[in-house]
Amino acid sequence: MEGYRKEVLGDSIGSYFSYQFEKPTQVEVKIGVSYVSIENARENLEQETQDFSFEAIHQQAEAHWEQQLSKIKVEGGNEDDKTIFYTALYHTLIHPNILNDFNGEYPKMATRETLKTENTRFTVFSFWDTYRNLHALMSLVYPKQQSDMVKSMLDIYDESGWLPKWELNATETTTMVGDPAGIILTDTYLKGITDFDIEKAYEAMVKSADALENNPLRPGIEPYIENGYLNTDQNGSVSTTQEYNATDYSISLLAKALNKKDDYKRFSKRSISYRKLFDKDLKLLRPRNADGTWHEPFDPLAGANFTKNIGFIEGNAWQYAFMVSHDIKGLMKLMGGKKGFSEQLQKVFSTKQFDMANEPDIAYPYLFNYVKGEEWRTQQLVHELMDEYFQNKPAGLPGNDDTGTMSAWLIYSMMGIYPVSPGDPIYTISTPVFDKITIDLDSNYYQEKTLVIEKSGTEKGIINTIQLDGKAYNSYFINHSDLIKGSKLKINLK
Repeated sequence: MEGYRKEVLGDSIGSYFSYQFEKPTQVEVKIGVSYVSIENARENLEQETQDFSFEAIHQQAEAHWEQQLSKIKVEGGNEDDKTIFYTALYHTLIHPNILNDFNGEYPKMATRETLKTENTRFTVFSFWDTYRNLHALMSLVYPKQQSDMVKSMLDIYDESGWLPKWELNATETTTMVGDPAGIILTDTYLKGITDFDIEKAYEAMVKSADALENNPLRPGIEPYIENGYLNTDQNGSVSTTQEYNATDYSISLLAKALNKKDDYKRFSKRSISYRKLFDKDLKLLRPRNADGTWHEPFDPLAGANFTKNIGFIEGNAWQYAFMVSHDIKGLMKLMGGKKGFSEQLQKVFSTKQFDMANEPDIAYPYLFNYVKGEEWRTQQLVHELMDEYFQNKPAGLPGNDDTGTMSAWLIYSMMGIYPVSPGDPIYTISTPVFDKITIDLDSNYYQEKTLVIEKSGTEKGIINTIQLDGKAYNSYFINHSDLIKGSKLKINLK
């Protein structure tokens, strides 16, 4: 076979080899992969495997995974809990993945011209999914990787003129809706990972937020800026408005941090325009037509189970009703106060509208923490959902893991904290599964060596008190900077 070469093009292609041996024989095959050239694929193979056997490569990979997964150590719980936890952590580290070859070469966005990087160029940016929690987890536990991902995002901006939305192998697919890159950039920067060009990042975010013509990241932006919402002439008008609002809120946070006062005011105002789609009678968001009238007929249940509908993407009005985590107080006011908010939120679960298998509503179990006296509902719901949807068996996930998003939800939930408002560097607190969780913090980004979360008291109880470094902590929300400086968060159950 040496020297044999055949080029085959197509979408569904492959090859197979057949062997004839007198007795059962183990065959070892080494395969080199490159998105640039066959020569690079060969170099990747030679540099990364050298003369090692399969067993040696296996041991090397196992040691590397052990090192990465050991960034978080858990104590307590049962063996199934630990298997589920570390499987989920493994899932979060599969994507995004490295695009560049051993020599640093990679294909440029769109043109596929060969470029070279001194860093790590990442690909597979499923941002509609991962902006909600995965990148927040990377910032906390693997900040160097998150920094390299952000730098890859800015390289993509340099190469294509736009931030990525759903990039795959140096190609922008523009899959899904919204403009989520800005949320990730803001969240990363506000968590203290600042070793990237923040002014370029801000420039890129504002460009996609304001460009009226040929804007691949924000289709339908003209009516959004003019009226505050997309109308039924645009696909998924309500949910897309919500996504644009979420990114505009993140831009306002970064503008404030960079002392850009006018932009802070402008984007803060834009971020709450979803309110114009709130129907006070239904207490739900619903689509408006181009003339401003409500779209009729309107079925709040239409869109469940990924069926097409007017107004929503991969969901219905109930599943999007609370997806404004940056303006929960404003939503409460629209719903008549905390009582009305809680009752409406309870209906999402009691009527079986909550969908653990999809992204729009995955933060909803944590929203009861915004209602004093109702925090127990969050604790109860989160544990019920973990038990029902995440199990140690082949069908142990609620569905598509969406490049680690569902697993990131689980990791956070098992640790007892969750980044409830993407872009905003805060966590909300629930009950951990384990007695003790120790996160090794990267000294290049954080001052403390470790972050410890401890649980004490009744095994299946609800939170009685919370302590931060031995002192009483009287809130179910904690800022990222306070959490990592505090070094020990203790959650006492009753």
